[in-house]
Amino acid sequence: MIISEQWLREWVNPDLSSDALAEQLTMAGLEVDALAPVAGDFTGVVVAEIVAAEQHPDADKLRVCTVNTGSETVQIVCGAPNAAVGLKVPLAQVGAMLPGNFTIKQAKLRGVDSQGMLCAAAELTLSDESDGLLELPPNAPVGADLRDYLGLDDMTFELGLTPNRADCLGVVGVARDIAVLNNIALAEPSVTTVESQTERVLPIEIAAPAACPRYLGRVIEDVDVTAATPLYITERLRRAGLRGIDAVVDVTNYVMLELGQPLHAFDLSQLHGGIVVRESAVGEVLTLLDGSEIKLTEGSLVIADHERPLALAGIMGGENSGVTSDTQSIFLESAFFAPQQLAGRARQYGLHTDASHRFERGVDWQLQHQAMERATQLLLDITGGKPGPVVEVVSADLPQQQELTLRAARIERVLGMAMPKEQVQEILTGLGFEIDSSTPDSWVCRAPSWRFDMTQEVDLIEELARVHGYNQLPVSQIQAELRISPDREASTSIRILRQGLVARGFQEAITFSFIAPEQHALFAPEVSPVKVQNPMSSELSEMRSSLLPGLASALAYNVKRQNGRLRIFETGARFIEGEPYSEQRMLGLAMLGARTIENWTEDSDRVDFYDMKGELEQVLANKGGVLGFQRCIQPGLHDGQTARVTLDGRGIGVVGTIHPTVAAQLDLPMHTVLAELELDAVLAGRIPAYDDISRFPETRRDIAVVVNRAVEAAALTGAVRAVAGADLADLRLFDVYTGEGVGSDQKSVALGLTFRHNSRTLDDDEVSAIVAQVVDSLKENFDAELRS
Repeated sequence: MIISEQWLREWVNPDLSSDALAEQLTMAGLEVDALAPVAGDFTGVVVAEIVAAEQHPDADKLRVCTVNTGSETVQIVCGAPNAAVGLKVPLAQVGAMLPGNFTIKQAKLRGVDSQGMLCAAAELTLSDESDGLLELPPNAPVGADLRDYLGLDDMTFELGLTPNRADCLGVVGVARDIAVLNNIALAEPSVTTVESQTERVLPIEIAAPAACPRYLGRVIEDVDVTAATPLYITERLRRAGLRGIDAVVDVTNYVMLELGQPLHAFDLSQLHGGIVVRESAVGEVLTLLDGSEIKLTEGSLVIADHERPLALAGIMGGENSGVTSDTQSIFLESAFFAPQQLAGRARQYGLHTDASHRFERGVDWQLQHQAMERATQLLLDITGGKPGPVVEVVSADLPQQQELTLRAARIERVLGMAMPKEQVQEILTGLGFEIDSSTPDSWVCRAPSWRFDMTQEVDLIEELARVHGYNQLPVSQIQAELRISPDREASTSIRILRQGLVARGFQEAITFSFIAPEQHALFAPEVSPVKVQNPMSSELSEMRSSLLPGLASALAYNVKRQNGRLRIFETGARFIEGEPYSEQRMLGLAMLGARTIENWTEDSDRVDFYDMKGELEQVLANKGGVLGFQRCIQPGLHDGQTARVTLDGRGIGVVGTIHPTVAAQLDLPMHTVLAELELDAVLAGRIPAYDDISRFPETRRDIAVVVNRAVEAAALTGAVRAVAGADLADLRLFDVYTGEGVGSDQKSVALGLTFRHNSRTLDDDEVSAIVAQVVDSLKENFDAELRS
């Protein structure tokens, strides 16, 4: 928001310099990003009139102009294409000083004397336009100093407003805050009700009352659109970054900057039947004022007549119903659109307008009548015309003023100081709050219609703090009762989990929750993703249903930068489609490169599936259940090197080597290993319990059995545990052999069985009997044979 200081001081004029006022606004939460003069430093420039213009005898692009300066007539050689007789323009006389310390001297251009220079706007740093001379109004007084005539001894404040302060997207909102900060009166312009001069009206129907709770319209006949916009309006628009278009558009823009209420004018002759505020239908097309054609998505709010859509509500009008130089009668619109209904709609169409910027943040829902009367008043003064009555349609969906209770004790607790009751009431009433009742210890008040952000008591306290002055609040030590929360031994905190992974050589990654559809298709093609309605880009249009795409992309990014050994992890949510969609916390891990950091004592073997399996066993240790790995097929992972991770038989995740096709698409090494686990299962645990250490010796027996290669080791060890019983203290698979002496479709699996009893020593006969039972069970269930 850019505001002219001169305009602002017409509303409220504190005894402060420009710099002091900028600092005051910044400290009050309305940050001034830039304070700049509206024009460069120049002298000796006057209003002049071109009274004659002839072609230069020796240059096709130059003209010799005779210019009236008010006191004399001078000859100027000019190359501007718009130099014409009767035009009033700025003239830098001989001796004038232009921005950049450029002095104007008498000169000869192609042999013709030139006594000064006619100026473009860019040469005076009034704007960036340099295509032609700056054209001044026809009634500009010849000979007047240009700085005085245009009021160029002015500054502009560029405010970086936070989204909650939409009320300051108009001069009135900023002026209201300045008045309260300096305890002075606010001089609002007089707005009176304009009497109707015609009975002509246009019927209005609201078919989407939740999106448009209030709509006002007025017909104004016999307007002169070609009338010149007053200088003070065009200058204020220019200083706010808007260019003048025609009298009608200039007035609607002026009222928007002044009051914060966007308005729109339609060419009445282009409207058929009446106005209908409705949602767009499938396949409707609208050509906007900027000439672009958009295909309306179903559900977009539009202003339409009985035949076609006329405008994208709250964003931009349509070209076919816009005001032109041929317009004789207009239909003036002033409406309130619900912020939540318009949020993100402009971005959906690749647009951002002054109107959408305001409506998305919230416009005062009681401002529409005032804006309508103010704009009508200005239009009649400039373009003439005969206004009709105001037609208003209101629904019960209008916002309601929220009642809030403010406690004196809460003020003192939050601000560290007690604030006098009179000061509290003075600040609140100055900001527009209505105090319904008060006691010595509290106030019950209602927020003004322009403050959508007032929802709780602390919001009121913040208003008191910023008006009182943040830098005037006392410095005091915060006192609070700190209680140590219990440490649940049956679970692990995320902090401890992260520290453990970092200690094992992993680095934490944080990836986007949004991913590209192509990434999603690589790892979860069978899952319907949660779509983002207003994505930042097409590459970030879906919510992730797995952490693996983000981790794989992070690996690929690092590999391309010659980082060949990586171990990363991430904790975050995955998103599952539904009504509403649900979130599930997950832990993702990824590894690639050498097993150990390069050194002279270790080999350079690369990580594989079993390295990641070992890391998962470490992460899931002491969970109080039976950890298992079952062969499975998972999109994005290698079919023969992927396992489902189970805990007590329940699937909690997956681990596997990346699929060769996916690895090629992402430019990742073939040995990349990925894993994903449910975070709740990882963090769950059991309370540690003490077991007596047995005083009796252990007995170990090793067996090697030959089984079919398709038999999984987990099935073998599970069968051994089931038969060996409680005396089996430990079971280790310490060798798998294939080759000479073993069939081509078989393998030899060596198991180490350790037996121990807690109350006595097991003799050899007992151990041999258990081992025999184990061998018989393996033979019966897996057709296993003892390897000799």
